[in-house]
Amino acid sequence: MWQQKTLALAPRRRGFHLITDDVLAALPELARVKTGLLHVFIQHTSASLTLNENADPTVRGDMERHINVLAPERAPYYQHDYEGDDDMPAHIKASLLGASVSIPVASGRLLLGTWQGIWLGEHRDQGGSRRLVLTLQGE
Repeated sequence: MWQQKTLALAPRRRGFHLITDDVLAALPELARVKTGLLHVFIQHTSASLTLNENADPTVRGDMERHINVLAPERAPYYQHDYEGDDDMPAHIKASLLGASVSIPVASGRLLLGTWQGIWLGEHRDQGGSRRLVLTLQGE
């Protein structure tokens, strides 16, 4: 079985957001998969996906603060600034974290670790809606 869907996420403020429930809600077919794989891909260059802590929201805040140190706004060496001070750092953050995650599936469930969830990294102040392509394969 193969399923592919596009999921439009509502705009979110800058930072890291737990989106596991959004992904699960878009995939009722997951319940029928005995063994498989879910691939989640974001169709944007200024937002990212990653897997991390799903319980303590302070981890998401700490991640935001730390990644802002790695890719600061208004660095004097940036040339790309057409869309504002947050644009080039957003591209860097998206490249560092990545555009996709793959998660094994068994018995109709994502095989995430106890404390793992799917995160959206919104790296723009006004990023807008974000589109995810969800590809589910399995038997």
